[in-house]
Amino acid sequence: MGFYEKHVLPWVIHLAMKNREVTRYRKRVIPAARGRVLEVGIGSGLNLPFYSSEVEAVYALDPSERLLAMARKAARKAPFGIELVARSAEEIPCDDKTFDSVVVTWSLCSIADAPKALGEMRRVLRPDGELIFIEHGLSSEPRIAAWQNRLNPLWKRCAGGCNLNRPMDVLIRAAGFRITRLETGYLLKGPRPLTYHYEGRARRG
Repeated sequence: MGFYEKHVLPWVIHLAMKNREVTRYRKRVIPAARGRVLEVGIGSGLNLPFYSSEVEAVYALDPSERLLAMARKAARKAPFGIELVARSAEEIPCDDKTFDSVVVTWSLCSIADAPKALGEMRRVLRPDGELIFIEHGLSSEPRIAAWQNRLNPLWKRCAGGCNLNRPMDVLIRAAGFRITRLETGYLLKGPRPLTYHYEGRARRG
């Protein structure tokens, strides 16, 4: 991992993910989590203020030590226990059927093996649990999707492995989830190839 990926990119991610519209998504979606929560890709901990009193504890993964250091500061204000673990989600070090909720926000785009990670999320989710997600990915418009495919190789190199063109709903269903709620569309600001979003919930199929 080079200097940019280790020291600069985490701050770029932190600042980019603090914008007003992204925060609006967090306020709407994160309060649905309950009980024991697994958060995949916690980043700098920007979701933490939006968890409700229904949350008992959060077990959180992120491969970036720099971002986890920021998350530790945010975790001090949380009214529930938080365990932060430096690793990606392709191998989640937890028993089957451990969590009531799995939360993943703007992370599936950059996990190297997203199908394997989603399989792990399903494995550790309880039968009555819920996957809660907000992701950006492949547009439903062919013209925009074509641009995403063209831009993706360069974007991936510049953005720490982030992919513009992953069909998130297809990946989630293929991992054995049944999507119970899904909204798609573009953020109000920003280039369309970068801002097509998937917001929803899913249960074990």
